[in-house]
Parts: sequence; structure tokens; C-alpha cells
Amino acid sequence: MRIAVDAMGGDNAPASIVQGAVQAARDFNYEIILVGDESRIKKELEKYDVGSLPVTVKHATEVISEKESPIVAFRQKKDASVVVCARLIKEGKAEAMVSAGNSGATMASALATLRRLPGISRPAIAIVMPTLRGMCVILDVGANVDCKPLNLVQFAVMGEIYMKYVMGRENPTVGLLNIGKEENKGNELAINTYKLLKESDINFIGNVEGGDVPRGKADVIVCDGFAGNVILKLSEGVSSVIIQWIKEGIVKSPVLLIFKLLLKQLFAGLKEKINYDEYGGAPLLGINGACVVCHGVSNAKAMRNSIKVAAKFVEEKVNDNIEKVIIREKNNG
Repeated sequence: MRIAVDAMGGDNAPASIVQGAVQAARDFNYEIILVGDESRIKKELEKYDVGSLPVTVKHATEVISEKESPIVAFRQKKDASVVVCARLIKEGKAEAMVSAGNSGATMASALATLRRLPGISRPAIAIVMPTLRGMCVILDVGANVDCKPLNLVQFAVMGEIYMKYVMGRENPTVGLLNIGKEENKGNELAINTYKLLKESDINFIGNVEGGDVPRGKADVIVCDGFAGNVILKLSEGVSSVIIQWIKEGIVKSPVLLIFKLLLKQLFAGLKEKINYDEYGGAPLLGINGACVVCHGVSNAKAMRNSIKVAAKFVEEKVNDNIEKVIIREKNNG
């Protein structure tokens, strides 16, 4: 398993990226190709015992920053680290790519270089979110602000496949994010998508409201990228606020301070459940390759787990299974 890692992408690059890659190589024996400034990467590698690890460096002379326009940067910076990662997959020198850099540039590089899977109209970014019933997958969370009903149906197919093969959920349920549970609720996109999902072979359970998401009403939540990104950012904000409230409450309450050790253990368990680092990055579904988009603030643990996600994506043949279902749905339609 060869995975290209954008060593220059993210707020903590290259230090945390290299550290996470080394951990992944050591824990899983993946062959890691660190892409970026060779001298800076090798300087970071000197901190670890990598003599026997399958870690190599691919030099890239350019970096796409967060402030740059993704499309313009992709066209102008042909030797940018994230662009080189995508090219390594196309050339058969890597099987997956992982980047915590400019997410727009990551998507542009993957899509333009690797193209879409046959039958897929638009790719989608999927995130894993903890719920009361385990984990759910939400897509799209930012790749497509404006969507058509067909796009959402294909998101449902891709999310169902990802949940089944990567997350291990047999016959996952699919819900359509909406403002009400009734079939005729929502805007034109939601109403028309509901009809298509109802007629498909997907395990569709109907509309789900925002409050149903954390309760685990459905294993896969389908929405356009605008709504999905709002859910993503809101959940991140709420999680951080809850953690801060708990910390402040413990400090201010003399009674709670007595049980500080017990509360610390409970708090650690809660933090683990809602911590992004535990789940790794978000796969870009629908492209002819494996690409995992990571949060810009990803630390070493997040990168290690993102690399693990990318590897499992390839090992479980997610793209092959998506193609099979898309062909089946097309024939049935």
C-alpha cells in the first residue's frame, strides 16, 4: 500500500505531517511517500528512527497556501506538493493521497488529475460524525454548494458504500436532510430528491431533521454542500463550547472539584468521542482514485488516522463497489 502524503499542507506542516506519517508507517507498515520540500522533510525525519520504515521523500518545489485561489494555483503551480500527490496516483506510483492543505486545491488537483468515476456527475466530501448510536456519514460537506436531485442520489449511493465497506455497517440506512419529516416538505431540490431516493434500491428511510443527526436517526445523511458545511462547522463549534463549559464548571464548583479525578476520566471519554483527530480526514468520494482531505489544523494523530482511512478506502475497493451500484441504478432507472 503506497500513500502519497502532502507534507507541506496544513497549519502544522511539515512537522506534524511527518510525525503522523512516521506513526502510520510504523503502526500499519504502509509505504509512505512524503511530498514537498526535501530538505525540510528530511530535517523532520531526523527526529525519528526511520531506518527500517518504508518512508521515502518526493521533492516538490512549490506549495499552495490557504489564501490562494485553488483553481488558479492548481493551473500555475504544476510542482506544488498536493498536485504532485495526485500525479503520483495517476502514474501508478501511489494508490492514495492525503492532504491537510488548501482543501479547494486538494479537490481541484484530485478531480482534474484523476477525473470522476464513470457515471458520477459530481464528487462529494464525506465526514464521519459521532452520534448516540455510533457513527454516521454526512455528505456533501463542501464540494458542491448547488446540487441537482441526481447529485444527491449519487451522494446517497457513495455514502452507503463508504459506510458499509469502510465503517463496517451492514445495510446502512440513508436519510435526506430536510426541515421536516413529511414527504412534501422542503424546497424543490429536497422534494424531487425524495422521490428519486424512494424509487431507488437504496435503504432510504425518508427525511431527517437537523436534530435527528446527532441522535443517529440514519447511518448516512445526504445534503448539498452548503447545508453540509454548515452542519460540519456548527458541530465543531458546539463541541468546543461544550468542552469549555465542562472545564469552567469543574473549576467553579467546589463539589465537582472533589470528584475531579472521576470527572477527568469521563471528560476524556467525551473528548475522544467528539475529537476530530480520532476519525481522520474526509474522503473525496466519486473520483477515480483515493483522496482524503484533512482539517488544516490536523496534528500527528489526525494525520496517522487519515492515512489509515485512505488505506482502508483502497483495501475495501470502495470505488469498484460505487461503480457497480451506479451501473445497477442506471439500468434500473
